[in-house]
Amino acid sequence: MSDISQTQNSFWEPAKSYLATPWTITVFVPILVAFMDPDNFWIIVTFAFNAFLSTLPYIAFAVMLIAGLKAAGAEAVIARAFQGRENRMIVLAALFGGLAPFCSCEVIPFIAGLLALGAPLSAVMAFWLSSPLIDPPTLLITAAALGWPFAIGKAVAAVALGLFGGFVVKLLKGQGQFAQPLRVYEQSGCGCGPNPFDGKPEWQFWQYEERRATFKHEFMVNAAFLVKWLALAYVLEALLVTYVPASAIAGVVGGEGIVPIAIAALVGMPAYLNSYIAPPLLAGLIEQGMSNGAAMAFMVSGAISSIPAMAAVWSLVKRQVFFAYIGLGVSGAIISGMVFQLLV
Repeated sequence: MSDISQTQNSFWEPAKSYLATPWTITVFVPILVAFMDPDNFWIIVTFAFNAFLSTLPYIAFAVMLIAGLKAAGAEAVIARAFQGRENRMIVLAALFGGLAPFCSCEVIPFIAGLLALGAPLSAVMAFWLSSPLIDPPTLLITAAALGWPFAIGKAVAAVALGLFGGFVVKLLKGQGQFAQPLRVYEQSGCGCGPNPFDGKPEWQFWQYEERRATFKHEFMVNAAFLVKWLALAYVLEALLVTYVPASAIAGVVGGEGIVPIAIAALVGMPAYLNSYIAPPLLAGLIEQGMSNGAAMAFMVSGAISSIPAMAAVWSLVKRQVFFAYIGLGVSGAIISGMVFQLLV
């Protein structure tokens, strides 16, 4: 009996880990459409395939860029933003937040080290707010799905939100808030590479065998990650455009005013998946009637309130700082959406 159960477990454990991926949905959805609505099968498959194909140049460049940054050790440059006067640190932290090639768990020891070494919470908050919003791959994927005006607008929103949050926290600290922001933290390896404080960047990384190996590894990992999530994104976009009535979208998050923008910001918090899958889905929503301002608010709020971003903040700081992070993120998302709506 035990031999049978062990055989079953040895079969099902790899099967479950294989099935619990975005590829399952990507493959299963067209099959389901083929059985339930065969007339729309080729429409959905063709839409998703053409959209993915148009994004391939952006994916290739994004993967090359992020692999090069990791191989060069660009993380070490980010720590230099947290030196000097506080106002300077806030500005540089907001700017560098969009350049940091961190994964969601590597940012935890990075921020813990900064706070432990006495970096002001205002600069850390500026980095925390801008970092989830934009990075080189996200910028390119957003441009591919929504156009360069939207991608540039999101990058500007990331920096502006970082500055907004950093200076608000500085003001509140001056009034006696956030005196002891840091939780007790014990660093442990998370499998995301070396501590960013170690070493120095080497931009001609191809001259070193170890760094070439890092480039190859990061290229393969990020290519697989982006292809996996974008394939899912375009299949979901095809479903959205095909089956969701435009009037339903336009009635909730279309039109002028602050109400649809605020609704999109609040909906973005629980509904957001990640910064790679969101742009194609928003392209479909905009095509169905979502306003540009609401789309921007959804992206900003959703990126800040995504599970990896919130987990990084919650694991390091006390509740007061965590709720300040959420409040600044949502209010900044609404303001970003309103400004983008006026400009576009």
